[in-house]
Amino acid sequence: MEQRFADTDAPFGHEHGPLLTGTFAPVADELVLEQLPVEGAIPRDLNGVYLRNGPNQQFEPRGTHHYFDGEGMIHSGVFRNGRFCYRNKYVRTEGWKNNDAAGAELYWGVMNSVKDSTDRPMNDAANTDVIGHGGKAVVSWYLAGVPYIIDPITLDTIKAAPEYVSGPGKGMSAHSKVDEHTGELLFFDYFTEKPHMSYGVVSADGRLVHHVPIELPGDRLMHDMGITENYSILHDVPVYHDEEALKAGRHKIRFDSSLPIRFGVIPRFGASDSIRWFEFSSCFLYHVVNCWEEGDEVVMIACRYMPAKKADGSIDEERTARMIAMLEMDARLWRYRMNIKTGETSEECLNADHNVEFPTYNSADTGRYTQWAYLVDHDPRMLRWTGIRKMNTDTGESVGEWSDGHDDCWYSEPWFAPTDNPASEDHGYVVSFCWNDRTEVQELQVFDALDISKGPVARIKLPRRVPPGFHACWMKASQIDNWTAANE
Repeated sequence: MEQRFADTDAPFGHEHGPLLTGTFAPVADELVLEQLPVEGAIPRDLNGVYLRNGPNQQFEPRGTHHYFDGEGMIHSGVFRNGRFCYRNKYVRTEGWKNNDAAGAELYWGVMNSVKDSTDRPMNDAANTDVIGHGGKAVVSWYLAGVPYIIDPITLDTIKAAPEYVSGPGKGMSAHSKVDEHTGELLFFDYFTEKPHMSYGVVSADGRLVHHVPIELPGDRLMHDMGITENYSILHDVPVYHDEEALKAGRHKIRFDSSLPIRFGVIPRFGASDSIRWFEFSSCFLYHVVNCWEEGDEVVMIACRYMPAKKADGSIDEERTARMIAMLEMDARLWRYRMNIKTGETSEECLNADHNVEFPTYNSADTGRYTQWAYLVDHDPRMLRWTGIRKMNTDTGESVGEWSDGHDDCWYSEPWFAPTDNPASEDHGYVVSFCWNDRTEVQELQVFDALDISKGPVARIKLPRRVPPGFHACWMKASQIDNWTAANE
Protein backbone atom coordinates (compact mmCIF):
# COMPACT_ATOMS: atom_id res chain seq x y z
CA MET A 1 0.00 0.00 0.00
CA GLU A 2 1.20 3.49 -0.84
CA GLN A 3 2.48 5.53 2.07
CA ARG A 4 0.25 8.55 2.13
CA PHE A 5 1.77 10.77 -0.56
CA ALA A 6 5.09 10.98 1.34
CA ASP A 7 7.03 13.59 -0.62
CA THR A 8 4.45 13.75 -3.46
CA ASP A 9 1.65 15.38 -1.45
CA ALA A 10 2.48 18.67 -3.19
CA PRO A 11 5.22 17.84 -5.72
CA PHE A 12 5.23 21.36 -7.19
CA GLY A 13 4.49 23.23 -3.97
CA HIS A 14 1.18 24.83 -2.99
CA GLU A 15 1.56 28.11 -4.87
CA HIS A 16 -0.08 26.71 -8.03
CA GLY A 17 -3.38 26.04 -6.27
CA PRO A 18 -5.00 23.07 -4.50
CA LEU A 19 -5.57 20.86 -7.55
CA LEU A 20 -2.01 19.49 -7.57
CA THR A 21 -1.97 18.46 -3.92
CA GLY A 22 -3.32 15.66 -1.74
CA THR A 23 -5.59 13.29 -3.63
CA PHE A 24 -5.13 15.37 -6.80
CA ALA A 25 -1.33 15.12 -6.77
CA PRO A 26 0.03 13.57 -9.99
CA VAL A 27 1.94 10.30 -10.10
CA ALA A 28 5.47 10.33 -11.44
CA ASP A 29 6.05 6.87 -12.89
CA GLU A 30 4.63 4.49 -15.48
CA LEU A 31 4.03 0.97 -14.18
CA VAL A 32 3.06 -2.52 -15.31
CA LEU A 33 1.67 -4.55 -12.37
CA GLU A 34 0.52 -8.17 -12.36
CA GLN A 35 -0.30 -10.79 -9.74
CA LEU A 36 -1.86 -8.17 -7.48
CA PRO A 37 -3.75 -9.07 -4.28
CA VAL A 38 -7.45 -9.68 -4.88
CA GLU A 39 -10.28 -9.76 -2.38
CA GLY A 40 -13.01 -11.92 -3.87
CA ALA A 41 -12.50 -13.41 -7.32
CA ILE A 42 -11.94 -11.90 -10.76
CA PRO A 43 -14.68 -13.31 -13.02
CA ARG A 44 -13.33 -15.57 -15.76
CA ASP A 45 -16.06 -14.42 -18.16
CA LEU A 46 -14.85 -10.80 -17.93
CA ASN A 47 -12.45 -10.33 -20.86
CA GLY A 48 -11.30 -6.97 -22.18
CA VAL A 49 -9.77 -3.73 -20.96
CA TYR A 50 -10.96 -0.84 -18.82
CA LEU A 51 -9.28 2.41 -19.90
CA ARG A 52 -9.49 5.67 -17.97
CA ASN A 53 -8.05 9.01 -19.11
CA GLY A 54 -7.17 12.04 -17.00
CA PRO A 55 -4.69 14.90 -16.56
CA ASN A 56 -1.34 14.24 -14.89
CA GLN A 57 0.97 17.25 -14.63
CA GLN A 58 4.53 16.20 -15.55
CA PHE A 59 6.48 19.39 -14.79
CA GLU A 60 5.92 22.43 -12.60
CA PRO A 61 3.12 24.47 -14.23
CA ARG A 62 3.44 28.02 -15.46
CA GLY A 63 1.04 29.89 -13.21
CA THR A 64 -2.13 28.74 -11.48
CA HIS A 65 -3.13 25.17 -12.24
CA HIS A 66 -6.67 24.17 -13.21
CA TYR A 67 -7.86 20.57 -13.08
CA PHE A 68 -8.28 20.61 -16.89
CA ASP A 69 -4.50 21.15 -17.26
CA GLY A 70 -1.87 18.43 -17.42
CA GLU A 71 -0.70 15.76 -19.82
CA GLY A 72 -3.12 12.96 -20.64
CA MET A 73 -2.36 9.74 -18.77
CA ILE A 74 -4.20 6.47 -19.33
CA HIS A 75 -4.72 4.07 -16.42
CA SER A 76 -5.88 0.62 -17.52
CA GLY A 77 -6.93 -2.78 -16.27
CA VAL A 78 -6.69 -5.76 -18.62
CA PHE A 79 -8.88 -8.75 -17.66
CA ARG A 80 -8.24 -12.14 -19.22
CA ASN A 81 -9.60 -15.48 -18.02
CA GLY A 82 -9.49 -14.46 -14.36
CA ARG A 83 -6.11 -12.71 -14.59
CA PHE A 84 -5.47 -8.97 -14.32
CA CYS A 85 -2.77 -6.49 -15.35
CA TYR A 86 -2.63 -2.77 -14.45
CA ARG A 87 -0.76 -0.22 -16.59
CA ASN A 88 -0.46 3.53 -16.69
CA LYS A 89 1.23 5.60 -19.38
CA TYR A 90 1.34 9.16 -20.67
CA VAL A 91 -0.18 9.85 -24.08
CA ARG A 92 2.81 10.85 -26.19
CA THR A 93 1.29 13.96 -27.77
CA GLU A 94 3.44 16.51 -29.56
CA GLY A 95 3.17 18.69 -26.46
CA TRP A 96 4.33 15.84 -24.22
CA LYS A 97 7.33 15.25 -26.50
CA ASN A 98 8.23 18.95 -26.46
CA ASN A 99 7.95 19.16 -22.67
CA ASP A 100 9.91 15.95 -22.18
CA ALA A 101 12.73 17.16 -24.42
CA ALA A 102 12.87 20.53 -22.63
CA GLY A 103 12.56 19.00 -19.15
CA ALA A 104 10.06 21.71 -18.27
CA GLU A 105 6.48 22.81 -18.90
CA LEU A 106 6.38 24.89 -22.10
CA TYR A 107 2.63 25.49 -22.18
CA TRP A 108 0.07 27.56 -20.31
CA GLY A 109 -3.09 26.34 -18.64
CA VAL A 110 -6.75 27.27 -18.79
CA MET A 111 -6.42 29.82 -15.94
CA ASN A 112 -3.72 31.72 -17.80
CA SER A 113 -4.53 31.49 -21.50
CA VAL A 114 -6.96 30.48 -24.25
CA LYS A 115 -6.72 27.73 -26.83
CA ASP A 116 -5.66 29.81 -29.83
CA SER A 117 -3.18 32.09 -28.04
CA THR A 118 0.18 32.55 -29.74
CA ASP A 119 1.77 34.43 -26.83
CA ARG A 120 0.79 31.80 -24.26
CA PRO A 121 0.22 28.56 -26.17
CA MET A 122 -1.88 25.80 -24.63
CA ASN A 123 -1.07 22.12 -24.92
CA ASP A 124 -3.37 19.88 -26.96
CA ALA A 125 -3.03 17.40 -24.11
CA ALA A 126 -5.49 14.63 -25.11
CA ASN A 127 -6.37 14.32 -21.41
CA THR A 128 -10.16 14.08 -21.44
CA ASP A 129 -11.76 11.14 -23.22
CA VAL A 130 -10.90 7.63 -24.44
CA ILE A 131 -13.01 5.40 -26.70
CA GLY A 132 -12.53 2.18 -28.66
CA HIS A 133 -12.56 2.44 -32.45
CA GLY A 134 -11.19 0.31 -35.25
CA GLY A 135 -9.40 -2.11 -32.94
CA LYS A 136 -7.49 0.67 -31.18
CA ALA A 137 -8.27 3.35 -28.59
CA VAL A 138 -8.77 7.01 -29.50
CA VAL A 139 -7.97 9.74 -26.96
CA SER A 140 -9.11 13.35 -27.23
CA TRP A 141 -9.17 16.77 -25.57
CA TYR A 142 -12.27 18.64 -24.41
CA LEU A 143 -11.16 21.86 -26.15
CA ALA A 144 -11.07 20.01 -29.49
CA GLY A 145 -7.67 19.07 -30.84
CA VAL A 146 -6.02 16.32 -32.84
CA PRO A 147 -7.04 12.83 -31.67
CA TYR A 148 -4.34 10.29 -30.82
CA ILE A 149 -4.45 6.57 -31.48
CA ILE A 150 -3.09 4.28 -28.76
CA ASP A 151 -2.69 0.56 -28.29
CA PRO A 152 -5.36 -0.43 -25.73
CA ILE A 153 -3.19 -3.19 -24.28
CA THR A 154 0.32 -1.68 -24.09
CA LEU A 155 -0.95 1.96 -23.98
CA ASP A 156 1.78 2.88 -26.48
CA THR A 157 0.91 5.96 -28.54
CA ILE A 158 0.72 4.77 -32.14
CA LYS A 159 0.19 8.08 -33.91
CA ALA A 160 -1.59 11.39 -34.07
CA ALA A 161 -4.61 11.17 -36.37
CA PRO A 162 -5.02 14.54 -38.13
CA GLU A 163 -6.66 12.66 -41.03
CA TYR A 164 -9.72 12.19 -38.78
CA VAL A 165 -10.25 15.95 -38.66
CA SER A 166 -8.97 17.30 -41.98
CA GLY A 167 -12.22 19.16 -42.67
CA PRO A 168 -13.58 22.43 -41.16
CA GLY A 169 -11.95 23.43 -37.89
CA LYS A 170 -9.40 20.59 -38.02
CA GLY A 171 -10.23 19.41 -34.52
CA MET A 172 -12.18 16.74 -32.63
CA SER A 173 -13.70 17.40 -29.24
CA ALA A 174 -13.98 14.82 -26.52
CA HIS A 175 -17.22 12.79 -26.53
CA SER A 176 -17.17 11.47 -30.04
CA LYS A 177 -19.47 8.46 -30.37
CA VAL A 178 -18.86 5.04 -31.91
CA ASP A 179 -21.74 3.09 -33.43
CA GLU A 180 -20.65 -0.48 -32.71
CA HIS A 181 -23.16 -1.79 -35.28
CA THR A 182 -21.44 0.03 -38.17
CA GLY A 183 -18.01 0.80 -36.67
CA GLU A 184 -18.38 4.49 -37.53
CA LEU A 185 -17.08 7.24 -35.27
CA LEU A 186 -19.11 10.47 -35.15
CA PHE A 187 -17.69 13.69 -33.73
CA PHE A 188 -18.01 17.44 -33.43
CA ASP A 189 -15.58 20.34 -33.24
CA TYR A 190 -16.16 23.86 -31.89
CA PHE A 191 -14.20 27.08 -32.26
CA THR A 192 -14.50 30.83 -31.63
CA GLU A 193 -14.67 31.93 -35.27
CA LYS A 194 -17.63 31.44 -37.62
CA PRO A 195 -19.39 29.07 -38.24
CA HIS A 196 -18.37 28.01 -34.67
CA MET A 197 -18.96 24.25 -35.11
CA SER A 198 -18.41 21.31 -37.44
CA TYR A 199 -19.60 17.72 -37.56
CA GLY A 200 -17.93 14.66 -39.05
CA VAL A 201 -18.00 10.90 -39.55
CA VAL A 202 -14.95 8.60 -39.59
CA SER A 203 -15.37 5.15 -41.13
CA ALA A 204 -14.60 1.90 -39.31
CA ASP A 205 -11.23 1.78 -41.12
CA GLY A 206 -10.21 5.29 -40.05
CA ARG A 207 -11.15 7.43 -43.07
CA LEU A 208 -12.90 10.79 -42.78
CA VAL A 209 -15.98 10.18 -44.94
CA HIS A 210 -18.18 13.14 -44.00
CA HIS A 211 -17.42 16.59 -42.54
CA VAL A 212 -19.65 19.67 -42.68
CA PRO A 213 -19.75 23.11 -41.03
CA ILE A 214 -22.56 23.80 -38.56
CA GLU A 215 -23.54 27.46 -38.21
CA LEU A 216 -24.30 28.68 -34.69
CA PRO A 217 -25.50 32.14 -33.56
CA GLY A 218 -22.15 32.76 -31.88
CA ASP A 219 -19.26 31.38 -29.89
CA ARG A 220 -20.44 28.43 -27.80
CA LEU A 221 -18.85 26.04 -25.29
CA MET A 222 -20.76 22.78 -25.78
CA HIS A 223 -19.35 19.57 -24.31
CA ASP A 224 -21.10 16.46 -25.65
CA MET A 225 -23.28 15.09 -28.45
CA GLY A 226 -25.53 12.10 -29.06
CA ILE A 227 -26.30 9.68 -31.87
CA THR A 228 -29.14 7.41 -32.91
CA GLU A 229 -29.29 4.82 -35.67
CA ASN A 230 -30.00 7.51 -38.30
CA TYR A 231 -29.22 10.87 -36.69
CA SER A 232 -26.67 12.81 -34.70
CA ILE A 233 -27.71 15.30 -32.00
CA LEU A 234 -25.50 18.40 -31.70
CA HIS A 235 -25.70 20.90 -28.84
CA ASP A 236 -25.97 24.69 -28.84
CA VAL A 237 -25.66 25.72 -25.19
CA PRO A 238 -26.18 29.16 -23.57
CA VAL A 239 -22.55 29.15 -22.39
CA TYR A 240 -19.83 31.09 -24.19
CA HIS A 241 -16.56 32.96 -23.71
CA ASP A 242 -16.63 36.34 -22.02
CA GLU A 243 -15.80 38.58 -24.98
CA GLU A 244 -13.51 41.00 -23.18
CA ALA A 245 -11.61 38.21 -21.43
CA LEU A 246 -11.19 36.36 -24.72
CA LYS A 247 -9.73 39.45 -26.37
CA ALA A 248 -7.30 39.74 -23.45
CA GLY A 249 -6.26 36.10 -23.82
CA ARG A 250 -8.06 34.88 -20.70
CA HIS A 251 -10.53 32.02 -20.30
CA LYS A 252 -13.75 33.18 -18.64
CA ILE A 253 -17.22 31.86 -19.38
CA ARG A 254 -20.69 33.37 -19.35
CA PHE A 255 -24.03 31.65 -18.80
CA ASP A 256 -26.99 33.45 -20.40
CA SER A 257 -30.32 32.27 -19.04
CA SER A 258 -32.22 34.30 -21.66
CA LEU A 259 -31.07 31.78 -24.27
CA PRO A 260 -32.59 28.31 -24.56
CA ILE A 261 -30.48 25.19 -24.87
CA ARG A 262 -30.89 23.89 -28.42
CA PHE A 263 -30.35 20.42 -29.82
CA GLY A 264 -29.72 20.05 -33.53
CA VAL A 265 -30.82 16.78 -35.13
CA ILE A 266 -28.94 16.04 -38.36
CA PRO A 267 -28.99 12.89 -40.52
CA ARG A 268 -25.78 10.92 -40.04
CA PHE A 269 -24.51 11.96 -43.47
CA GLY A 270 -26.60 15.12 -43.70
CA ALA A 271 -25.60 18.41 -45.31
CA SER A 272 -25.22 21.51 -43.16
CA ASP A 273 -28.69 22.78 -44.03
CA SER A 274 -30.38 19.50 -43.12
CA ILE A 275 -29.99 20.10 -39.38
CA ARG A 276 -33.18 20.81 -37.45
CA TRP A 277 -32.99 22.70 -34.15
CA PHE A 278 -35.21 22.08 -31.10
CA GLU A 279 -35.37 24.48 -28.12
CA PHE A 280 -35.60 23.57 -24.44
CA SER A 281 -35.40 25.31 -21.06
CA SER A 282 -32.17 27.19 -20.45
CA CYS A 283 -29.42 25.13 -18.84
CA PHE A 284 -25.99 23.69 -19.47
CA LEU A 285 -25.40 20.06 -20.28
CA TYR A 286 -22.13 18.25 -19.75
CA HIS A 287 -22.91 14.60 -20.52
CA VAL A 288 -25.38 12.52 -22.52
CA VAL A 289 -26.30 9.01 -21.40
CA ASN A 290 -27.63 7.61 -24.69
CA CYS A 291 -30.06 8.44 -27.50
CA TRP A 292 -32.42 6.45 -29.72
CA GLU A 293 -35.44 6.71 -31.99
CA GLU A 294 -39.05 5.92 -31.03
CA GLY A 295 -41.20 6.28 -34.14
CA ASP A 296 -40.89 9.91 -35.26
CA GLU A 297 -39.25 10.97 -32.01
CA VAL A 298 -35.59 11.26 -31.15
CA VAL A 299 -35.09 10.57 -27.45
CA MET A 300 -32.06 11.81 -25.52
CA ILE A 301 -31.33 10.81 -21.92
CA ALA A 302 -28.82 13.16 -20.29
CA CYS A 303 -27.61 14.67 -17.05
CA ARG A 304 -29.11 18.17 -17.00
CA TYR A 305 -26.93 20.72 -15.21
CA MET A 306 -29.27 22.51 -12.82
CA PRO A 307 -28.66 26.28 -12.89
CA ALA A 308 -27.95 27.91 -9.54
CA LYS A 309 -30.84 29.93 -8.15
CA LYS A 310 -31.07 33.20 -6.26
CA ALA A 311 -33.24 33.61 -3.17
CA ASP A 312 -36.15 34.81 -5.33
CA GLY A 313 -35.99 31.66 -7.49
CA SER A 314 -34.46 33.33 -10.55
CA ILE A 315 -31.33 31.90 -12.17
CA ASP A 316 -28.03 33.14 -10.77
CA GLU A 317 -26.05 33.42 -14.00
CA GLU A 318 -22.69 34.35 -12.48
CA ARG A 319 -22.75 31.56 -9.92
CA THR A 320 -23.86 29.05 -12.55
CA ALA A 321 -20.94 30.04 -14.79
CA ARG A 322 -18.48 29.63 -11.91
CA MET A 323 -19.90 26.21 -11.06
CA ILE A 324 -19.62 25.05 -14.66
CA ALA A 325 -16.03 26.27 -14.88
CA MET A 326 -15.00 24.40 -11.73
CA LEU A 327 -17.04 21.21 -12.37
CA GLU A 328 -19.16 21.86 -9.27
CA MET A 329 -21.97 19.76 -10.66
CA ASP A 330 -25.59 19.70 -9.64
CA ALA A 331 -27.20 17.45 -12.25
CA ARG A 332 -30.33 15.34 -12.62
CA LEU A 333 -31.26 12.50 -14.94
CA TRP A 334 -33.41 14.07 -17.65
CA ARG A 335 -35.32 12.97 -20.76
CA TYR A 336 -35.68 15.09 -23.91
CA ARG A 337 -37.99 14.21 -26.81
CA MET A 338 -37.88 15.77 -30.30
CA ASN A 339 -40.47 14.91 -32.95
CA ILE A 340 -38.84 15.06 -36.36
CA LYS A 341 -42.14 15.32 -38.24
CA THR A 342 -44.17 17.71 -36.08
CA GLY A 343 -41.42 19.72 -34.37
CA GLU A 344 -43.01 19.05 -30.98
CA THR A 345 -40.75 18.77 -27.93
CA SER A 346 -41.00 17.65 -24.34
CA GLU A 347 -38.60 17.37 -21.42
CA GLU A 348 -38.92 15.84 -17.98
CA CYS A 349 -36.84 15.19 -14.91
CA LEU A 350 -36.59 11.44 -14.40
CA ASN A 351 -35.22 11.57 -10.86
CA ALA A 352 -35.08 14.71 -8.72
CA ASP A 353 -33.40 13.08 -5.74
CA HIS A 354 -29.91 12.16 -6.95
CA ASN A 355 -27.07 14.39 -8.19
CA VAL A 356 -25.62 12.03 -10.82
CA GLU A 357 -23.15 12.52 -13.62
CA PHE A 358 -20.47 10.86 -15.82
CA PRO A 359 -23.02 8.38 -17.18
CA THR A 360 -22.25 5.11 -18.96
CA TYR A 361 -24.26 2.20 -20.36
CA ASN A 362 -23.86 -0.92 -22.51
CA SER A 363 -21.93 0.63 -25.41
CA ALA A 364 -22.88 -2.22 -27.76
CA ASP A 365 -26.18 -0.35 -28.12
CA THR A 366 -24.93 3.20 -28.59
CA GLY A 367 -27.66 4.97 -30.55
CA ARG A 368 -30.21 2.27 -29.69
CA TYR A 369 -32.55 1.92 -26.73
CA THR A 370 -30.85 1.09 -23.44
CA GLN A 371 -32.83 0.67 -20.24
CA TRP A 372 -29.92 0.86 -17.81
CA ALA A 373 -27.42 3.59 -17.01
CA TYR A 374 -24.47 3.53 -14.60
CA LEU A 375 -23.51 6.87 -13.06
CA VAL A 376 -21.53 8.42 -10.24
CA ASP A 377 -22.96 10.20 -7.23
CA HIS A 378 -21.42 13.66 -7.40
CA ASP A 379 -20.19 15.73 -4.51
CA PRO A 380 -21.26 19.22 -5.67
CA ARG A 381 -18.50 20.95 -3.70
CA MET A 382 -15.60 19.50 -5.68
CA LEU A 383 -14.65 17.13 -8.47
CA ARG A 384 -15.27 14.03 -6.35
CA TRP A 385 -17.45 11.05 -7.13
CA THR A 386 -18.55 9.39 -3.94
CA GLY A 387 -20.23 6.22 -5.22
CA ILE A 388 -21.78 4.47 -8.21
CA ARG A 389 -25.45 4.06 -9.05
CA LYS A 390 -27.56 2.06 -11.53
CA MET A 391 -30.66 3.81 -12.88
CA ASN A 392 -33.61 2.92 -15.08
CA THR A 393 -33.80 5.26 -18.11
CA ASP A 394 -37.55 4.59 -18.50
CA THR A 395 -38.68 5.41 -14.97
CA GLY A 396 -35.68 7.21 -13.50
CA GLU A 397 -35.70 4.75 -10.62
CA SER A 398 -32.43 4.13 -8.79
CA VAL A 399 -32.20 0.34 -8.72
CA GLY A 400 -28.81 -0.12 -7.08
CA GLU A 401 -26.02 1.85 -5.46
CA TRP A 402 -22.70 1.33 -3.74
CA SER A 403 -20.03 3.32 -1.94
CA ASP A 404 -17.26 2.30 0.41
CA GLY A 405 -17.88 5.61 2.18
CA HIS A 406 -19.36 8.78 0.72
CA ASP A 407 -17.12 10.94 2.88
CA ASP A 408 -13.96 9.04 2.00
CA CYS A 409 -14.05 7.65 -1.53
CA TRP A 410 -13.10 8.88 -4.99
CA TYR A 411 -14.57 6.71 -7.77
CA SER A 412 -13.69 6.86 -11.45
CA GLU A 413 -16.23 6.82 -14.27
CA PRO A 414 -17.76 3.32 -14.05
CA TRP A 415 -18.19 1.34 -17.26
CA PHE A 416 -20.41 -1.60 -18.04
CA ALA A 417 -18.46 -4.65 -19.25
CA PRO A 418 -20.60 -7.45 -20.71
CA THR A 419 -20.02 -11.06 -19.78
CA ASP A 420 -18.67 -13.22 -22.61
CA ASN A 421 -22.16 -14.57 -23.42
CA PRO A 422 -24.66 -11.99 -22.21
CA ALA A 423 -28.30 -12.97 -21.76
CA SER A 424 -29.58 -9.40 -21.24
CA GLU A 425 -28.54 -5.77 -21.66
CA ASP A 426 -27.23 -5.64 -18.08
CA HIS A 427 -25.72 -9.14 -17.91
CA GLY A 428 -22.13 -8.35 -17.06
CA TYR A 429 -20.03 -6.25 -14.74
CA VAL A 430 -19.34 -2.64 -13.77
CA VAL A 431 -15.69 -1.64 -13.39
CA SER A 432 -14.27 1.41 -11.61
CA PHE A 433 -11.14 2.60 -9.82
CA CYS A 434 -11.76 3.64 -6.21
CA TRP A 435 -9.38 5.52 -3.90
CA ASN A 436 -10.28 5.57 -0.19
CA ASP A 437 -8.87 8.74 1.35
CA ARG A 438 -9.33 7.51 4.92
CA THR A 439 -7.80 4.03 4.66
CA GLU A 440 -5.34 5.05 1.90
CA VAL A 441 -6.27 1.99 -0.13
CA GLN A 442 -6.45 2.04 -3.93
CA GLU A 443 -8.58 -0.60 -5.64
CA LEU A 444 -10.04 -1.45 -8.98
CA GLN A 445 -13.51 -2.70 -8.09
CA VAL A 446 -15.64 -5.11 -10.13
CA PHE A 447 -19.42 -5.29 -9.53
CA ASP A 448 -22.12 -7.64 -10.77
CA ALA A 449 -24.14 -5.28 -12.98
CA LEU A 450 -27.35 -7.16 -12.19
CA ASP A 451 -27.02 -6.15 -8.53
CA ILE A 452 -24.34 -3.59 -7.72
CA SER A 453 -25.83 -3.13 -4.25
CA LYS A 454 -24.18 -6.40 -3.21
CA GLY A 455 -20.83 -4.62 -3.41
CA PRO A 456 -17.75 -5.59 -5.39
CA VAL A 457 -17.32 -9.22 -6.41
CA ALA A 458 -13.60 -8.44 -6.78
CA ARG A 459 -11.40 -5.82 -5.17
CA ILE A 460 -8.01 -5.67 -6.91
CA LYS A 461 -5.49 -3.96 -4.63
CA LEU A 462 -3.05 -1.52 -6.24
CA PRO A 463 0.16 -0.43 -4.51
CA ARG A 464 -0.34 3.24 -5.31
CA ARG A 465 -3.04 5.85 -5.77
CA VAL A 466 -4.73 6.47 -9.12
CA PRO A 467 -5.37 10.24 -9.20
CA PRO A 468 -8.89 11.46 -10.06
CA GLY A 469 -9.49 11.73 -13.79
CA PHE A 470 -12.15 12.19 -16.42
CA HIS A 471 -13.59 9.65 -18.82
CA ALA A 472 -13.22 5.93 -19.30
CA CYS A 473 -14.39 3.15 -21.60
CA TRP A 474 -14.60 -0.62 -21.79
CA MET A 475 -13.27 -2.46 -24.83
CA LYS A 476 -14.34 -6.08 -25.24
CA ALA A 477 -11.72 -8.63 -26.29
CA SER A 478 -13.40 -8.84 -29.71
CA GLN A 479 -12.88 -5.09 -30.21
CA ILE A 480 -9.10 -5.19 -29.70
CA ASP A 481 -6.83 -5.82 -32.68
CA ASN A 482 -3.94 -7.45 -30.84
CA TRP A 483 -5.88 -9.19 -28.09
CA THR A 484 -4.74 -12.73 -28.93
CA ALA A 485 -1.13 -11.85 -29.65
CA ALA A 486 -0.82 -9.63 -26.58
CA ASN A 487 -2.08 -12.32 -24.24
CA GLU A 488 -0.49 -15.53 -25.57
